[in-house]
Amino acid sequence: MIFYHEPLYRPPAEADSIIIQVTLGCSYNKCSFCSMYETKKFQIRTLEEIKKDIEKVSAYYPQARRVFLADGDALACDTSFLVEVLKFLKSIFPKLQRVSSYASPYNLLQKTAQELELLRKNGLSLVYYGIESGNHELLKYINKPMLPSKMIEGLNKATNANIKISATLILGLGGKNLSKQHIEDSAKLINECEHINYLSTLQLGLTDTKEDNFFKRFEKKNSEFIFCDDKEMLQEQKRLISLINPKKPIVFRSNHASNALPLKGTLPKNKEELIQILDLGIEDNSMLRPMFLRGF
Repeated sequence: MIFYHEPLYRPPAEADSIIIQVTLGCSYNKCSFCSMYETKKFQIRTLEEIKKDIEKVSAYYPQARRVFLADGDALACDTSFLVEVLKFLKSIFPKLQRVSSYASPYNLLQKTAQELELLRKNGLSLVYYGIESGNHELLKYINKPMLPSKMIEGLNKATNANIKISATLILGLGGKNLSKQHIEDSAKLINECEHINYLSTLQLGLTDTKEDNFFKRFEKKNSEFIFCDDKEMLQEQKRLISLINPKKPIVFRSNHASNALPLKGTLPKNKEELIQILDLGIEDNSMLRPMFLRGF
């Protein structure tokens, strides 16, 4: 098998996918809440290295149907480079149906519409995109200072290229003080996008290496960060779902290991059912996932 440069991360939906490391680490790697790639220096691997990995793994899984391009944001690579990777994947895996990757807000803005269309033509069909929050002030607090309007622009560009989007929001990211703005603006962003195919939420969790910097960024802006508890995060979830009225149906999941209450449904179709489940979870904490079964 191939040698992975640890740590290695992939979305929950890619549990059965072949993982190919096109890059190591994250090209931005400055978000105050994220410790995924803090031990790695970003680099793009050589095409020769990538092709060798693909050939090695194909010996064990020649009929693979799904491939996930790691690490943090393979879309930071030049489009011509990615096209070479995609073409090689297609030549090695005859039954390949889906290639996916993480995508940062910066990636989608930097790629032209024509580049995204070319990537889709060669097999990139899904990107995982961390919205985190639709509130601009909060995005600055967490050192991800992207204008929500620019996020919408990038997401719509991907949609128009026929690339599916799986987006995430982080419950509790604004703490108790910014909870209202966080949820209302996040729902507004979702509603203004042409089409987000999949939406998931996870609950905020900070590693020891990130806590000090995370809190200090709030303090510098004269704001105290106070953690939301499970009940408050479920109330955020309920508020979010109640406010989402998308232009097209969205498959919704809260299946990340951090979530206190796993949920699944389609919005807006299952909105009332999901709210009813949340009401039960808010009143009865025995329904919640025990802390020892949660992870980040």
